[in-house]
Amino acid sequence: MKKAKQMNKDELRPEYKRADFPKGLVRGKYAERLRESSNIVVLEPEVARAFPNQEAVNSALRSLIRIGEKAARRAGRSDGRAKKRRAG
Repeated sequence: MKKAKQMNKDELRPEYKRADFPKGLVRGKYAERLRESSNIVVLEPEVARAFPNQEAVNSALRSLIRIGEKAARRAGRSDGRAKKRRAG
């Protein structure tokens, strides 16, 4: 049994022609677009060690969102009385 001849990785397959690519061949042409539209987040190693799985990450982030929303509501309730008391 003969081994299949390996193609050079830099060569096009026989069914393609360079003329089919008028702007040339560009490696990673869509990488930036994918990075912008992707929702994948890479955690730093020390952060990743704190969370065993994605459910733990999502739970922690949801808790943080709720805390932030509560703090924003409390801050928004001020009617200025405390400021008037301080002013004297």
